[in-house]
Amino acid sequence: MNNNSRVNKGALILLAVATFWSCRTPEITQRIENKAVPVSFRNSTDSLQAAKIQWKEYFEDNYLNALIDTALVNNQELNMTLQEIQISKNEISARQGEYLPFVGYRAGAGLEKVGRYTSQGANDANTDIKSGRETPDFLPDFGGGLFATWEIDIWHKLRNAQKAATMRYLSTIEGKNFMVTNLVAEIANSYYELRALDYQLEIVQTNIELQTNALRIVKLQKEATKVTELAVKRFEAQLLNTTSMQFAVRQGIVENENRINFLLGRFPQLIPRDSSNFEQLSTNNIMQAGSPSQLLENRPDIRQAEQELSATKLDVQVAKASFYPSLGLSGGIGLQAFNPIYLANLPKSLMTSIVGDLAGPLVNKRAITAAYYNANAKQTQAVYNYEQKLVNAYMEVSSQLANVNNLQQAYDFKFQEVNALNESVTISSRLFNSARADYLEILLTQKEALASKLELIDTKMQQMHAKVNVYRALGGGWD
Repeated sequence: MNNNSRVNKGALILLAVATFWSCRTPEITQRIENKAVPVSFRNSTDSLQAAKIQWKEYFEDNYLNALIDTALVNNQELNMTLQEIQISKNEISARQGEYLPFVGYRAGAGLEKVGRYTSQGANDANTDIKSGRETPDFLPDFGGGLFATWEIDIWHKLRNAQKAATMRYLSTIEGKNFMVTNLVAEIANSYYELRALDYQLEIVQTNIELQTNALRIVKLQKEATKVTELAVKRFEAQLLNTTSMQFAVRQGIVENENRINFLLGRFPQLIPRDSSNFEQLSTNNIMQAGSPSQLLENRPDIRQAEQELSATKLDVQVAKASFYPSLGLSGGIGLQAFNPIYLANLPKSLMTSIVGDLAGPLVNKRAITAAYYNANAKQTQAVYNYEQKLVNAYMEVSSQLANVNNLQQAYDFKFQEVNALNESVTISSRLFNSARADYLEILLTQKEALASKLELIDTKMQQMHAKVNVYRALGGGWD
């Protein structure tokens, strides 16, 4: 074996060892997400989810449904999110183009002068550019043609990057769905609060009329010397207090209307609504919770976290492929000459090239190693985020279901309290008129009766909020 053969063989061995060494990847520990959830919500055995019901059927209020329809078209934040979705969709196309061949065109003209005491300069000085014509010192160069480059995706690095972009696109869609869920819930909560305020205003105005009439009667009794001026002033003070309450309620109505109009993406205007029978609003369909495993299917924020987790897993594979050699092809075909009139002189003006190269990291791989560790850390972070979303979703549903039960019991007792105080007002008025009760008993009873009625309305409003919040917690509102 001659020396050249030994050198070539040694070089090949060295190249093989270097290639093998460069392909080694650092050790990492990956975390697997835990999808296990309890079998039920607080011993609930419901199999039908409220989230499966269309929101138009769930809320059963044509005015509210019309407001939600308007918001789904005009809400600015939702429309901004739709643009984010389009941006993510464009990213898929960009990633897809990276693993397909790229073909372009090129045309240009130049002027070159090389040094006389160079290899090319010495050669040009002794070569005629054309018979009887020396090569000029300033040599023009005209050319044009097509060129192509293509990185052959042998490790699926580029394809995995495109798949990761697809996962993130799907994640933005789920993010939009989660926003719709919250938008529907926020409008519904504000709408029910608005209806509660309407009913509170009606109660306050009714009490103003009753207290005005009571003040008139007390004034007559004072004239008949049955009561003193103190009684008149106490009844007058109570009337003034109740009268002032209506302005706080009116302000609440204005603020809720403005909040709803903002969510609908428009300037303030009257919110059409049904202000009757607020106490009879139904909450029967809020108990259909389904099973916790269905949260994986319905909660948009869980599905968003799941898509993001899938994308980060692919990112790890992309970062890992950076340690492996990449194979690239490039080539071109065109025409080139020192004078434009010779460009058509084929095949002498024809220029072609094709190059293949294999390249990979060998020394100082800190950058790609850091990128690999970062990708794995982000994947682990995405696992924790997914698990947190899952636990949070279960807690939200569990809390709201308990809230429903407790509010129902509170409402039943508060309703009985209101009935008892209404009867107390009637009895105290009758006893006062027959001089068997002090006027302070009437004032106290009327005050307690008004407060209990307002609290009953507030409890009903909380029940309607619970109805909305159960629907939101189960992932409804976007389908």
